[in-house]
Amino acid sequence: MSAKTRVPTAINGGPFGQAWSAKADCLQSATGLILGIFLLFHMHFEASILFGKETFFHMVQFLEGSMFSSTGHGFPIVTQIISVIMLVIVAVHAATALRRFPVQLGQWRAMRGFMSTIKHRDTQAWFWQMITGFLLFFLVSAHLATMILNPDIGPHLSAERVYHDNAWLLYVVFLPIVLFHGIVGLYRVILKWGVSSNRPLIRTIAQVLIVYLLCLGTLSLVTYINIGIELVLPVQPFIPQ
Repeated sequence: MSAKTRVPTAINGGPFGQAWSAKADCLQSATGLILGIFLLFHMHFEASILFGKETFFHMVQFLEGSMFSSTGHGFPIVTQIISVIMLVIVAVHAATALRRFPVQLGQWRAMRGFMSTIKHRDTQAWFWQMITGFLLFFLVSAHLATMILNPDIGPHLSAERVYHDNAWLLYVVFLPIVLFHGIVGLYRVILKWGVSSNRPLIRTIAQVLIVYLLCLGTLSLVTYINIGIELVLPVQPFIPQ
């Protein structure tokens, strides 16, 4: 009779044992919660363009610390600092989530077999959250790298980036993926840590949020594209009247 050897993998917790797995679980939930809340605020911040160029301009200046400036203008370095911090949080979140990622063909087959046998909506959502998480590691990194290297934000400068630099191609793919991953992640954190046990209600709220934010983000993106179409190169920063 042959002995069965347990090989540490990203799925079973690796060589660090249950203590590390528990800490990584908490760290994954905490970083996911931070990213999810940031996503909600960020979507509404970007959507301020729907109320006009001046509204968006003043929103940017306020968030970049214009109240601490003698000129009344914000500091673009604030955007860079926040982007670096978010990039670190994304990296930590991805690293702690990888331990649950199937790394062997047999694990993928076992997981797919389980999913085809057990038709559970939350299991299906977890699978797609895993796939979107893998894609987001590259998409979010590209987005944050852009903001670190070019932190200038404004009605004209942002529209130039979206339209003339063809960033809309990234955002069309990025938007639905990040919304699904982020909102489903918040849904799972709420249930996992016992914030609420009303699964149907939380699921409904999550579904409504995804649809609402997808509409909000699409309208914002279309607005930036329309502004970009009207701009004449070289683009001049927006100056409020």
